[in-house]
Amino acid sequence: MSYKLRDTYYKKAKQQGYRSRAAYKLLELQERFRIFKTGQLIVDLGAAPGGWIQVAAKLVGPSGKVLGVDLQPIEAFHQRNIIVIQGDITATETEQRIMEYLGRPADSVISDLAPKLTGIRDTDEAHSLELNRTAMEVANRLLRAGGSFLIKSFVSEELRIFSAELEKQFGSVQRTRPDASRKGSSEIYFFAKDYQPRLQG
Repeated sequence: MSYKLRDTYYKKAKQQGYRSRAAYKLLELQERFRIFKTGQLIVDLGAAPGGWIQVAAKLVGPSGKVLGVDLQPIEAFHQRNIIVIQGDITATETEQRIMEYLGRPADSVISDLAPKLTGIRDTDEAHSLELNRTAMEVANRLLRAGGSFLIKSFVSEELRIFSAELEKQFGSVQRTRPDASRKGSSEIYFFAKDYQPRLQG
């Protein structure tokens, strides 16, 4: 808690009504990549407590929709363009619920998923990449052609392989580190756009 009290973004989030300091990372990423547009349908994977949902909902406006899903419960929002689901993103029933709520393929899938850290570097990196690939598989099924994908990862020796996997599915892949990331964190973000669905058969 002492770290949080010293954290500028934590204090700012409290003052401005955001549920987490992560909201400022997404605002910064929006400035760089123009991820969201008015009227879009967005799916937020690993959305609790909801900081990213708040930012995305404001940017897509009342004509858009943001659906946040997490294993943990997400406190309800009052905005009519926000839907929250508690569920496992790897479960078929969760994915079906997402599709039913959206009504059509998503314009963008965003993911701030992170594993529970063990402190063992190799283990944590492996868990992070496993989550990355899971999120990418979900995005492959939810995105419209030409859609975009934003995902958090952590610096590791295997990251180049994951980047290459993204490049097979998207026309453009960029990576960056927001200024709002905590000092000492090895997190980075990939922004992939122009989704190209896999050919069946």
